[in-house]
Amino acid sequence: MEYLNALQSPVDDFKPSLFELLSEQQLAALLPPTLRYLLAVATHRHPRYLLRILNNYDEVYGLLSLVVERYYLKTFGGSFTENFYGLKREKVLNINGGEIKRTQLAVPEEVRQRLKLSGTDIWKNLVVLVGIPYLKRKLDESYDIHIAPTASLLMAGGPRYLNRDELPPNPTIRQRLMWYYKWFLRNVYPSINAAYHFSILAFSLGYLFDGTKYSNPFLWMIGTRMRRMGAADYRAIDAASEAASKATNVGGLPGQGLSGLLHPRTLYPRILSSLRILLPTSIFALKFLEWWHASDFSRQLSRKASEGLELPPPIVSGMGLAQRVASGQDPSTPNTAAKRNPPVSSITYLPILTVPPPPSSDLCPICLHPISTAASCQTGYVFDYKCIFQWIEGTHERQEAFMKGEKMSEWEEDDEDEASPEKDGEAQGKAPQSREGHWESGKGRCAVTGRRVLGGTSGLRRIMV
Repeated sequence: MEYLNALQSPVDDFKPSLFELLSEQQLAALLPPTLRYLLAVATHRHPRYLLRILNNYDEVYGLLSLVVERYYLKTFGGSFTENFYGLKREKVLNINGGEIKRTQLAVPEEVRQRLKLSGTDIWKNLVVLVGIPYLKRKLDESYDIHIAPTASLLMAGGPRYLNRDELPPNPTIRQRLMWYYKWFLRNVYPSINAAYHFSILAFSLGYLFDGTKYSNPFLWMIGTRMRRMGAADYRAIDAASEAASKATNVGGLPGQGLSGLLHPRTLYPRILSSLRILLPTSIFALKFLEWWHASDFSRQLSRKASEGLELPPPIVSGMGLAQRVASGQDPSTPNTAAKRNPPVSSITYLPILTVPPPPSSDLCPICLHPISTAASCQTGYVFDYKCIFQWIEGTHERQEAFMKGEKMSEWEEDDEDEASPEKDGEAQGKAPQSREGHWESGKGRCAVTGRRVLGGTSGLRRIMV
């Protein structure tokens, strides 16, 4: 990538290539949306504390960037992401086209001090690093909100356009300012945005072919250029760090160990300097997580881990559970005798019609046929969607037959013990007796456990197999 740059300027080893600068700019552009996404995820868990920060994210990020970038410009001579790529910013001299190559080779320490950013230069670079990107984001966001929907409606040939942005007859100061702002976004900002991108493209091409020392027009305006960090820069940074640690005497005095670490004079540089390690570590962790979720190794490992798990079936609680405990049954065992000891409603105190779990997970507990369209209930049991939907609605044929006291050959063996009095009546040739008022049909409840399903049929969840 640096072949063309080295061909144009074979002597200047401290001039970074355009590809290095583009990589740094891409990394810097990825930080705001990444942090916004992480903040949005955390806001879902703690909206009370983070919602206001998320609504004012641009302002909060701008203030944090101002603090971080000022520290890195003052300490390392470059921004946070530029320091990650080993780049720095230096002033451009007005002599010999800004180049003093022989002097730089002879006395690099003195040249570094002469070209180092002063306090005024740091604030100029902060305007370029923080102020201009913040203003650009706000203008782009305002254009997308106020202008882009109207423009798309007109271009699509939709209904008659109704201009709601017209100035009212007696406008207030705020309405007048908003009208001028929208007029600027509609008529002026597209030209400014085009000029912004074309100027960056022109300076990038000039920098690529060694036609200019500035990689973008804003650095040309403040008289700053990008350079690679050399041995003199690293020695100066190490010397400054050692001097700062000796001046603070962290841990040097008795009883000053913890208080010295938490002292604002040392805590602030330690936190900001640790970002140099946090950035590559987070990138490595992100790439590792992407590989982990995309590889077959994680799926095979999770599949092997789940093979050895034996989950017990759900336990019916409530009055039905109390009856099982009172009868001497182990409450942790599956309720295979649910039809003999049905759960009892805590409201009507009537037994609830339930069905036992099927002998195979491929069968629907209600109709005892293979499941064609699987749907899960809130209790965890899986049914055929048609059967559990009709059961919760109270219109399943098994419910209707049971409540009427009729016998159906398909479930005759299951209902035999539940309907023993009625069965005796049928054996004597009498008409089947209705169970209305003596049983609950299970309407609105799980067919196996008898628990009420919250939301009715909307509480069912289809399962994609």
